[in-house]
Amino acid sequence: MATVTSYGAAQTVTGSCHLLKIGSIKILIDCGMFQGNGGSKKNYEPFGFDASDIHYLILTHAHLDHIGRVPKLFKEGFNGRIIATKATRDIAKIMLLDSAGILLEEYKTISRKARRRGEEESVLEPLYTKDDVKEVFSKKWCTLEYYEEHKLKQHIKVSFGNAGHIMGSAFAMIDFHEENQYKRVVFSGDLGSPERLIIDEHDKLYEADALFIESTYGDRRHKPLDQSVEEFKEAVISTLKDNGTVLIPSFALERTQEILWLLHEMHDNGELPKCRIFLDSPLAIKATRLYNKYPVHLSDELEYSSGKGKDPFSFAWLETTTTRDQSMTINRVKERSIIIAGSGMCNGGRIMHHLKHKLWNSRNSVIFVGFQVKGTLGRSIVDGEKSVKIYGEDIVVKAKTYTINGFSAHADQKELIDWIRPIENLKKLYLIHGEREKMEIFAEAIKEDLGHESHIMEFGTSITL
Repeated sequence: MATVTSYGAAQTVTGSCHLLKIGSIKILIDCGMFQGNGGSKKNYEPFGFDASDIHYLILTHAHLDHIGRVPKLFKEGFNGRIIATKATRDIAKIMLLDSAGILLEEYKTISRKARRRGEEESVLEPLYTKDDVKEVFSKKWCTLEYYEEHKLKQHIKVSFGNAGHIMGSAFAMIDFHEENQYKRVVFSGDLGSPERLIIDEHDKLYEADALFIESTYGDRRHKPLDQSVEEFKEAVISTLKDNGTVLIPSFALERTQEILWLLHEMHDNGELPKCRIFLDSPLAIKATRLYNKYPVHLSDELEYSSGKGKDPFSFAWLETTTTRDQSMTINRVKERSIIIAGSGMCNGGRIMHHLKHKLWNSRNSVIFVGFQVKGTLGRSIVDGEKSVKIYGEDIVVKAKTYTINGFSAHADQKELIDWIRPIENLKKLYLIHGEREKMEIFAEAIKEDLGHESHIMEFGTSITL
């Protein structure tokens, strides 16, 4: 009998890692990092299975909570084949190399503090290095187009549909025969909202016996996208008209490209007051190049623009800064400006320096375009703290703050239910990628609307399909 065991993203949003066993074949769907409270320590813990026993690794997309432990998997003996879309493979490479750099810096900081306490021996080595990441990309990869079937074994096939979450994202369909019956199990990965700015809408799913579906926002509805776009424009324009600086803490992947496209449109439409615009994130700059590499994944409007030889994410006023020296000079700029920098939750990265220099000035503004987790600097600012500590210095918060939530790359409750609705012959529904209380709300909504019972996956517990 086929079984599934979740070793991550079970009653939590991050750490996606699901082991599907079909007879003697073992298939791992995603191998992501745990993030948020206590996440770092969990990443160093054993997987709960023998990595050398895994035959295939399927990656649904290239966010770190879905790919962040792949180098660790190889270090512990995995020698199977990785299956993903081409865009996911390319994006995964820059994301994992960047992650390895961050892990090394964290190790150096923790090690330095431990030495001062006389506890150096207790410090763990980095989870992986850049050399480990390079090793991953020297191994066997199988890259698929959407709906291209790949035979794993005589009786097992895998194919992808477009999940509409980020570029290259996919839901994975695994078809197999068991006891003379045809069966299909589907893992949704992260599903995007149909209202997206720059990439194609997700595909529909019409057939599945068992579905493992994300439930990140299974408890709520998102604000309409067009309303969020207008809020964003108003915040930018009002700050610039006050001769201030707009700070946008942004995630390097997807959110930054959406912001660049919006600013490009505002520039071309004459809505944007004259200013300097800085993209101050080496990772975001690399990711944006990849978005230009795969125009087929973009929305019709952006794909058409790209086909005409135009770069949807670049325009006359945009400046990119790759080096630290270039980044530091931004804070000496006197003209009104827009600074897009990571990290998206202000828990590291170049945005920290810009906040230190700009947060105290009431003419400036900070526009949050992504969710801010508790315990991060971004959350403290959103929650209205009068003063925050940045690099050991108390900084008064006088800049205007805007929280614009409608840019979410995740489908909301109604959109998730609408995605499930057309699936025929669905026998079993499993909830993953969500917090327990949100999953319970989502399960009730599914039952009320569709009549399906849902099972909430538990960490390390095997279920039979």
